[in-house]
Amino acid sequence: MRRESFRALLLCGGLFLLMLAGCRSSGKVATEGSAGVKAHDEFLRSMEERSFRFRTLTARLSVELDIPGKPMSARVDMKMVKDSAFQLSVQPFLGIEILRIELSRDTIKVADRMNRRYLIENYSNLRGQTPIEFNFYNLQALLTNHLFIPGERGVSREHYDRLKLRQEGPVAEIRAEDAMGLRYTFRADGAEKLLATHVADPADRYGLRWLYEDFRWVDQQPFPARMDVRVLKNGHPEGGATIHYSRIRLDEPLELDFPLPSKYKRVTFAQLLKTITNPNP
Repeated sequence: MRRESFRALLLCGGLFLLMLAGCRSSGKVATEGSAGVKAHDEFLRSMEERSFRFRTLTARLSVELDIPGKPMSARVDMKMVKDSAFQLSVQPFLGIEILRIELSRDTIKVADRMNRRYLIENYSNLRGQTPIEFNFYNLQALLTNHLFIPGERGVSREHYDRLKLRQEGPVAEIRAEDAMGLRYTFRADGAEKLLATHVADPADRYGLRWLYEDFRWVDQQPFPARMDVRVLKNGHPEGGATIHYSRIRLDEPLELDFPLPSKYKRVTFAQLLKTITNPNP
């Protein structure tokens, strides 16, 4: 594989690193209009009660990368144990894994099969190397269509005062801000179903837009079979990815393993990130 192609595929994993799944039923779920204006706490409580429920989740992801001048696609197998850990196995061709990423509540692991190297790092050691107050639970929420509080484990009644709600017509907006001033905007329909998450800096110079589309029934729950992820600069897309979920399985016995051959070389987060982002090594 050419080095340029490999770097583009690394970006498939890099989308997740920088931010520190055909369903069982093929029936589509319609986006619903307003069911009437609800009080602030009632709306948020109802949204949480209707959120996607699972203990374990496995899925086949088809990821289409939109990189300027280098559009590519890859297969990614995802395994997730709720509130514990999840793995992403990137397989661009013939089912051969070139990259495995595992995120747990406090640690990130990356195995770069092509270059025979690996990363194991605690999040506490990465402070200052990532631009936002993000954690494992927030990324889990993005991948499973959940509302979240920046930097928190989940959303509970004690957090409601950190969320501002605006309801207008068939759409509701929930807004939050983290300790660094980054703004989070969540958009939901009249059935309290999350449709989009947007993160932006105070000046709106940089942002991330995560759209949830093509909702299907999975174990009698609506789940977005398509997620469109865009990195924004001054409001304009600078690249991103489209994620198509299929073969979703819930609540089956699941074990996560992370084998590392003894000959692999350990690298730092900065060294791995440089490979992903530097076009001219």
